[in-house]
Order: sequence, then C-alpha cells, then structure tokens
Amino acid sequence: MSSAQKILTLSTNGPGLYEFTSEVERFVSDTSTGLLTVFVRHTSCSLLIQENADPSAQHDLERWLNRLVPENDPLYTHVFEGADDMPAHIKAALTATSLSVPVQGGRLMLGTWQGVFCWEHRHGNHTRSIAVHIGG
Repeated sequence: MSSAQKILTLSTNGPGLYEFTSEVERFVSDTSTGLLTVFVRHTSCSLLIQENADPSAQHDLERWLNRLVPENDPLYTHVFEGADDMPAHIKAALTATSLSVPVQGGRLMLGTWQGVFCWEHRHGNHTRSIAVHIGG
C-alpha cells in the first residue's frame, strides 16, 4: 500500500469559501486509486465539498451560517481576539475540519458541480495550512 502527504497553503482575505480543488487534483494526479484525506490545521476555518458552478450557493451558505452564529453574542466569553473569533470557532465546530474523497485514475471522484473548499470564518488576511494525504 503506497501513500503520500503534503501541506498545502491557502491565503484567505476574509470570510467566505475558497476553492482549492485544482491544488488537490495536482496532488493526486500520480495516484491510480486510493482515498484522499484533507485536513485543515486551524480552529477558525473549515472544509467542505460544495457547488462550484453558481457562486450564489456559496453566498447563501455564508449568509445562513452568519445568521445561525452571529458576532457579538453576549454569551461569548472568548472575545480577546475580536468579535469574529468565537463565532469562527463555533462555525468550525459545526462544519468539518477533515474530508475524505475517493480517487480513481489520478482524479478526484467528485460530482459534476462539486469542488473542495476552505471555508474561512475570520475577518482579515490569513494563511491556512491544509494537510492532504493519499493512501491506497
């Protein structure tokens, strides 16, 4: 059984979905068959597989999650790093920090309109570290 791993870096500039499917596809291109694991090494962003054809789906997801987990909730005590910090941790806890995607013939077995995204939950600029591992 062979395996490989790599750390990808992704720059973000505020809340939203950042697609990095092409970077992951390059990583698995030499693999015939296996299972890809993607893991984000942070507690204030998350990962998801989502529609990549119509940006309105991404916009609606962002608006819905912001309504569910608002900033400046008086119940938050973890506020030292700003109004977006605790909501970012909650959003990451409600979503996913790792994904698994089957690989066949050096290609991700995603559906037609699916892409791999980092969902940034913080304001400002960040460099996100994402571990990818293929086994099979």
